[in-house]
Amino acid sequence: MSGRSAAVLATALLVWVAADGSKNQNKARPSAAGVQVVPDPANRKVDVLIDGQPFTAYIYPTTLKKPVLFPLRTAEGNYVTRGFPPGPGERTDHPHHVGLWFNYGNVNGIDFWNNSDAIKPQDQGKMGTIMHRGVIATKSGAEKGELEVEADWLGPDGKPLLREHTVYVFRGNSKTRSIDRITTLTALERKVVFTDDKEGVLGLRVTHALELPSEKPETFTDVSGRTTNVPKADNNLVTGDYLTSEGKHGDAVWGTRGRWCSLSGRLGQQPVTVTILDHPKNPGFPTYWHARGYGLFAANPLGEKVLSGGKEELNLSLEPGGSVTFRYRVLILSEPASAEHAEKLYQDFVTANP
Repeated sequence: MSGRSAAVLATALLVWVAADGSKNQNKARPSAAGVQVVPDPANRKVDVLIDGQPFTAYIYPTTLKKPVLFPLRTAEGNYVTRGFPPGPGERTDHPHHVGLWFNYGNVNGIDFWNNSDAIKPQDQGKMGTIMHRGVIATKSGAEKGELEVEADWLGPDGKPLLREHTVYVFRGNSKTRSIDRITTLTALERKVVFTDDKEGVLGLRVTHALELPSEKPETFTDVSGRTTNVPKADNNLVTGDYLTSEGKHGDAVWGTRGRWCSLSGRLGQQPVTVTILDHPKNPGFPTYWHARGYGLFAANPLGEKVLSGGKEELNLSLEPGGSVTFRYRVLILSEPASAEHAEKLYQDFVTANP
């Protein structure tokens, strides 16, 4: 990343932080109970507060190549996501990993997953951008808040391939935060093919404390052959461990299927569990988990050929005007979560969203 890009990112982050009050205790906060969804178009974001306390924000700055939810916090206000830009002691790899996002690495040969301001000029012709088009509706309430948005998936030529319509539903109480994301993608004038690829779909980059212990440096290569080196990290504060509905643990989770996956650890002395729930109506159910020990936690239902070692293949396609819908729930619990508890949460999600 160039010095200028880093400076722009840092300035943008300071604007969001000052605006949402997470680092500015002098800024007044609403005291209303319930979930408040508060548009802030001047700062290109929508704040989400629960009982007057910041939970997350939908942000669409010009310095990002897709809208994201950032940061995500526990009920106690601890950050679950890696900083943007990364803070002291955090890894700086994969600059496109910001907050909680939704995109894909191969859409008609265009890479939406890896795009960022750090992409070299010679690679920009292969990258796609998800452009926020508008906040359609917001709703605050005692039990939940809702945000409805639209975006376009643009090729490197600036022409849209897909129209995205997403509804977020936010909930929380004294120990829990939750996000439902319901995203419908509609092909526009051209047929759209999601060629099987490991880079997708619903992604979350967690803070350093929720990573898994790092035993050795690693190198990761994307579909275009670009490599990212991830050095061995200091394990002193690392506490994370994955668990799936199929009983897979730790690094063994990557490339396996499951209805749900939990990442449990501690933030300081506070136990925390982040769980992603898949939905039976999603394509490729049950999803493959593109979950890495260095902090990438992603559900990828579209990467069957890569993640199954060639045993399966999907290559989801949409004819012009055709659409597909993805439904997920992300839970942040201020407690350890057993497999039995995670399964109950999954059943609650499916029952409430048949």
